[in-house]
Amino acid sequence: MKRDEVLDLAKVTLVDRGADYGDARVNFDRIAVMWTVIMGQKVTRAQVAQCMICLKLSRLAETPSHEDS
Repeated sequence: MKRDEVLDLAKVTLVDRGADYGDARVNFDRIAVMWTVIMGQKVTRAQVAQCMICLKLSRLAETPSHEDS
């Protein structure tokens, strides 16, 4: 897939995800509140993003050809 095709697909995916799940900042804030309760310590939106990146990297290590990874 060419660079422009990848970028176009990423844009469509971001719009679709936004329509399904709402604003990413609001969603990450919501996740941070829930994880704060579970972990018993303050979790920030940035930490949620970092953890989600780790989740994706772990999946990528298992199935590098999967498009969602």
